[in-house]
Amino acid sequence: MNDPGLDSPIQDGAKAVEDENREENLEDEDEQAFLNPSRWWFASTAFPLLAGTFGPMASAFSVCALVENWGVVVPPGGNEAHGIDQQDPKWLIAINAVSLVLALIANFALLLNMARRLSFSIAQPITIIGWFIASILLIALVTTTVHRLKVPGENRALTQAFYYAIMAAALYFIIASLMCVTVYGAFKEHYPKEFRLSSSQRTLMLQTISFMVYMVGGGAVYAKIEGWKFLDAVYFTDYTLLTVGIGDYAPLTHLGRGLLFPYAIGGIVILGLVVGSIRSLVLERGKKKLGSRMIEKKREALLRNMVKKDNKTRLVPVSGEQQTTEDGLTERERRKEEFLLMRMIQDRASVRQKWTALLISGSAWFVLWFVGAVIFWKAEHAQDWTYFQGLYFAYTSLLTIGFGDFKPFSNSGKAFFVFWSLLAVPTLTILISNMGDTIVKGVRDLTLYLGEFTLLPGEVGVRQRLKKFIHKLRSDKIFSGGKAHLMDEPPGILGEKENADEEKGDGKGGNAMDRLAGAYERDELKAAGAAKKRGDQLAENIHEYHYLLIREFRKVMKHQHENPPRKYSYEEWEWFLKLMGQDEASATSHRTAPITVNKSKDEGPDTQQAKTDDNDKSSHAWSWLGNRSPLMGEVEEVEWVLERLSLALEKSLQKQSLAQSSGTAVEKPPINTISGSEEDSSGSDHTEQTAI
Repeated sequence: MNDPGLDSPIQDGAKAVEDENREENLEDEDEQAFLNPSRWWFASTAFPLLAGTFGPMASAFSVCALVENWGVVVPPGGNEAHGIDQQDPKWLIAINAVSLVLALIANFALLLNMARRLSFSIAQPITIIGWFIASILLIALVTTTVHRLKVPGENRALTQAFYYAIMAAALYFIIASLMCVTVYGAFKEHYPKEFRLSSSQRTLMLQTISFMVYMVGGGAVYAKIEGWKFLDAVYFTDYTLLTVGIGDYAPLTHLGRGLLFPYAIGGIVILGLVVGSIRSLVLERGKKKLGSRMIEKKREALLRNMVKKDNKTRLVPVSGEQQTTEDGLTERERRKEEFLLMRMIQDRASVRQKWTALLISGSAWFVLWFVGAVIFWKAEHAQDWTYFQGLYFAYTSLLTIGFGDFKPFSNSGKAFFVFWSLLAVPTLTILISNMGDTIVKGVRDLTLYLGEFTLLPGEVGVRQRLKKFIHKLRSDKIFSGGKAHLMDEPPGILGEKENADEEKGDGKGGNAMDRLAGAYERDELKAAGAAKKRGDQLAENIHEYHYLLIREFRKVMKHQHENPPRKYSYEEWEWFLKLMGQDEASATSHRTAPITVNKSKDEGPDTQQAKTDDNDKSSHAWSWLGNRSPLMGEVEEVEWVLERLSLALEKSLQKQSLAQSSGTAVEKPPINTISGSEEDSSGSDHTEQTAI
């Protein structure tokens, strides 16, 4: 039996506790996302994604290895293309079929596990064992076939099916090995024993499966229509859908040519979807992980260097009776220097990450080019290709130029071309994207600069641009001993022009969330006006605080889709933190920046211990240069601010509701919106922001 008026306060109190736990969980999640080593991200996400993507390709190659015989007898004066098929033994066909079935079961188990229809402990043994056995069976068949076809007095050759079997066996072994690493990391509790792949990641696998089925199925159709061998038709569909257009096979029938219209455009659309998924997943997610690790390494290196040079005093919060640091910096000034140093670390790590990604993708492309050229050179020895000709053919094919003056005629060359060209698509996509972030961007900027200095002057004069460039060079010298750089950035929260434009809005336009927030703004202002009339300054202050939270939430919402992502200035962060109840001028929630963060084996896999040089035991204390900094990790600043502003509003509303239900005094908001605006903003000019 519930007493009236009692259950509501209890529920409100429980909700307040949940909000406190939610804030702590958010901090822990941000820290864990950053501290999770990149190698375990590869094991938990990238390796299963590679297995789910290359598994269907290996199965398609197994189908190609099964549908045709593995050996031919070359007639005198002929070549492999004119070879007479030699029937494979029934045991070879049976073992080949068993290998394909096991591979399909393994692939299907992996997909069910990723769809969370099959548990990790059941699916992974099936997947790994199935792929390993499929690989071993194909390797055994390949070995015996090589010896079986060596018949004295006969010129025998291997078909494309044989070479597809080799590539399928290699792919099965590689992806099974990758999944072993994934299982090892899961059982060592580096990540949960389940795949947390997003819908877009699963979409990439489905698109890859669709493309392979589309290509191989199209090969079967064209083999029937044009009277080609099945594997020659697969070779044709491959270079057609990849828009290489070598031209050694072309449809001659009216039906084949008519079918090419819808078939080619459909395949190119699927290929475009695959390329887009690779770009969004491999590039964006991979860049974030690589960037996070580089930021952490550079942060540790710089902090160690500061400690080594005995410049650590600026990392220690100014608290207690202490008014300033040894260099005469107040706590706010010291925090700003931390912030600017973190920005410098981010900028330098970003540049390094972009060039590192370009180096990796460029190296992969050159390996694909040079190694591919070697294999084509050796495979086409009957045509007397030189290495330069192989290099030329590989280059024109990689860039999808496809002159057609050089063509692979050998069975090994055609089979390898299909596999090699499928690898070229993601490699070239990643390379072009990385070039766009570095070389292409540099050429574009250089062109604009030259235009502004010569024929097409921009809005900013040459003298101002030179001053900006010199200022940028000087601003990188953080912690150099001077304080001239402390107030380089002009104060302001979101920019005067942006504020002026957004102040005109009344919440009637935009999306539903914006309209709802606008309605709440007006309600809070009305409530503040009513409290002012009855002389209740505390209620007025609280409602105006709610108004400020909602207004800033609306403004930050507009920054979500900016490209590149919005990065806030120190004054903006200072204002946001003030609204969240943290004062940059007070060292209450500040700590010395941790140099290294190591995993503690004694406290479980999810516990992170920060090695600091101070005695601060507060779990909420943080530094701009620490692992709990909003500038660290993979969460964008806009997302971080939105989450914390909404949480601050929820907590304030819950406290207000709890106080009204229990009849206790309402807690004061963390910022005084009625008076003392300049003082409350810790020295920043936020009068326009806080005064209503």
